[in-house]
Amino acid sequence: MALTNLQVRDLETVLHPYTNQATIRDTGTLVLERAKGIHVYDVDGKPYIEGMAGLWCTSLGYGNEELADAAYAQMKKLSFTHLFGGKSHDPAIELAERLKEKAPVPISKVFFVCSGSEANDSQIKMIWYMNNAMGRPQKKKIVSRIKGYHGVTIASASLTGLPANHTDFDLPISGILHTSCPHHYRFGLEGESEEDFATRCAQDLEDLILREGPDTVAAFIAEPVMGAGGVIVPPKGYFEKMMAVCQRYDVFMIADEVICAFGRLGEWFGSSALGYKPNSISIAKALTSAYMPVGAILIPEEMYQATIVESKKVGTFGHGFTYSGHPVGAAVALKTLEIYDREKIIEKAAAKSPQFQAHLKALGDHPLVGEARGLGMMGALEMVADKRSKKAFEPKAGIGAKAVAIAQEEGVILRNLGDALALCPPLIISPEEIDDLFDRVARTLDRVLDHVTAEGLLTA
Repeated sequence: MALTNLQVRDLETVLHPYTNQATIRDTGTLVLERAKGIHVYDVDGKPYIEGMAGLWCTSLGYGNEELADAAYAQMKKLSFTHLFGGKSHDPAIELAERLKEKAPVPISKVFFVCSGSEANDSQIKMIWYMNNAMGRPQKKKIVSRIKGYHGVTIASASLTGLPANHTDFDLPISGILHTSCPHHYRFGLEGESEEDFATRCAQDLEDLILREGPDTVAAFIAEPVMGAGGVIVPPKGYFEKMMAVCQRYDVFMIADEVICAFGRLGEWFGSSALGYKPNSISIAKALTSAYMPVGAILIPEEMYQATIVESKKVGTFGHGFTYSGHPVGAAVALKTLEIYDREKIIEKAAAKSPQFQAHLKALGDHPLVGEARGLGMMGALEMVADKRSKKAFEPKAGIGAKAVAIAQEEGVILRNLGDALALCPPLIISPEEIDDLFDRVARTLDRVLDHVTAEGLLTA
């Protein structure tokens, strides 16, 4: 297939994140031009259902004029100022107030960043900083999970528990540990119930803490539902058991809510939906429906007090970003929260979740699907070579990438996480559009099944 002029120009100038840099030279890129509602359109005018809400983030869909107007009005009024050196502005103050009101646990202050990666990177720094201020200089190790995703900066990518984020980047850095992945389908023992598996996961964490030394382990970070690791919903009782371990050894708990917050699981925060009571919280993505790059960490009083102690010692709190609390971003975030409240977006998402999950579960019967899993308005379909044995396809077969390409032909944009197809549409998707989305996904699976059958890749 000959590449268009735009595709050639793109390949000669842009390095694409999370992309096979070898194969893209042959396939070219999908160049998008405009978007409205749940659809994006390529340069030829072809519409696609954005089945991933961009990257788990565009909850209000595309072309929302209220958000555009909020940005424009703020640009005219105060296009930029910063929060360094004691300066501030109304949008940042009001946004911090609103986030404290919405938080599922007591929060003292809001520290603004520009992305989830920056939020989790800042969490690491704040944990170290807090323990130094508290006279615990050895209590610095942070526990994440295998298949967890927490970002791509040097520190946050170290938290991330995915091989592609570590291999040949010389990661993870020291002091970052990984405990077991709470995926019952893949890691549960034969005959082991979800609750027993959750107990084993908690025991794995406790064993790790005891092996390292409780006086050296500072924090545990977890997504309520894992995103990029495969949309992994934890087993029953998981967070209750993990919290008990952390409380036993004075391990600070961080909720990475970058994907799950603001309605994705049917509540304002995913930790509420799963009974997870963290000490601090990372947010980004749907905070502005991705219209502006805004994130934050919601910090408790003990962490804030550390900044006072260290300011007396050092003379300043030496952390922050040029665009922390950017006034335009803050204004868009405020309007986004207003729309969530006024239009009852979270409540409506919760009401549509049973329909979404029913479609997902139905596709679990497809001969290609080993597990259909999800919660709220997100899910994944894990494709396998043998349903009975759960045998995976060989990675070199590229089944996940093949499925995404076929889905694109069917007019829906999905994301493959290995051989699992992830779905995470805008929360504004209508019931009729949910039906349409899953019709396209079903046709995609049928075509992929034809492909793997013809290639002799099924083992049963």
